[in-house]
Amino acid sequence: MAGNSERRGAKRNPGSKKGQSVGSGGQRRKQLKGKGPTPKASDRPTHPAHRRARSADKRAAAPSGRSGGRGGGSRPDGSRRARESAGGPEWVAGRNPVVEALRAHVPATALWLAERLDGDDRTREAMKLAGQLGVPLMEASRTELDRVAGGAHHQGVCLQVPAYDYAHPDDLLARAAEAGQPPLLVALDGVTDPRNLGAVLRSAAAFGAHGVVVPARRAAGVTATAWKVSAGAAARVPVARATNLTRALEAYQAAGLSVVGLDGEAEQDIRGLDVFADAVVVVVGSEGKGLSRLVRETCDVVAAIKIGSAAESLNASVAAGIALHEVAARRA
Repeated sequence: MAGNSERRGAKRNPGSKKGQSVGSGGQRRKQLKGKGPTPKASDRPTHPAHRRARSADKRAAAPSGRSGGRGGGSRPDGSRRARESAGGPEWVAGRNPVVEALRAHVPATALWLAERLDGDDRTREAMKLAGQLGVPLMEASRTELDRVAGGAHHQGVCLQVPAYDYAHPDDLLARAAEAGQPPLLVALDGVTDPRNLGAVLRSAAAFGAHGVVVPARRAAGVTATAWKVSAGAAARVPVARATNLTRALEAYQAAGLSVVGLDGEAEQDIRGLDVFADAVVVVVGSEGKGLSRLVRETCDVVAAIKIGSAAESLNASVAAGIALHEVAARRA
């Protein structure tokens, strides 16, 4: 009504209008960019399909005669090692480990960030690396991240790594045949540290080995740690899993390969071994126990790397690297 313009509240103060009064000028264009392909429902911790898949894996891995339900005092998500043995994805937890894994180009399916995360240089670098590698960014509650990290201190950042696709022991022979070279394989007996496995893969790639064989149980597998230590060699050297390592070595012997076991107390020195010039499997035992009895009995030759008396033994990955260098020198 005319004459009421001076009434208090009748006029809007300049600049009080909600929202933008002018065009954005492209300032919010970045918000329209996508965050990469959306992972499968079974790969997203917050999706019911992921929980159903995890429950199915737990039931399949459970011993016969026992139900897959929760027992008294057991954790509903199980340990990280249990998830790995069930063939499920692995989770790298923590800001520094995630950044290091992305720097090493560890294959990943998603980078998970906690809701309302306080960002720092590490989280920003993780997001930048994930964008460069095409790894989707996902958001989840801290409760979900606590669950998938298996109790690890994740700091609001987790990287989802798919389960490694292991080869069959026979595939390594086929790989050598395709290359037209006498097979050179490495078998690890009781090596449980994934860092040792990663270092062995690096040496295997350096000296032209056609693959690495590990037991299916009580042995290190290709985890994000092993992949990181291998410096990318895990992408070039296949790893085969043997249900029974002794039987796998016997099958290699039947195919014409010589099995050489490394033992620090053996009288034979690895230098100058004639079998290194032909098809051979180098077997490395654990640093503490060495070769197991059955594996040692299966070996055609048991040889030692002679070292000074000041050192008790060599690290398993170091011993494998020295033996592979000797094979390469012998073949040259």
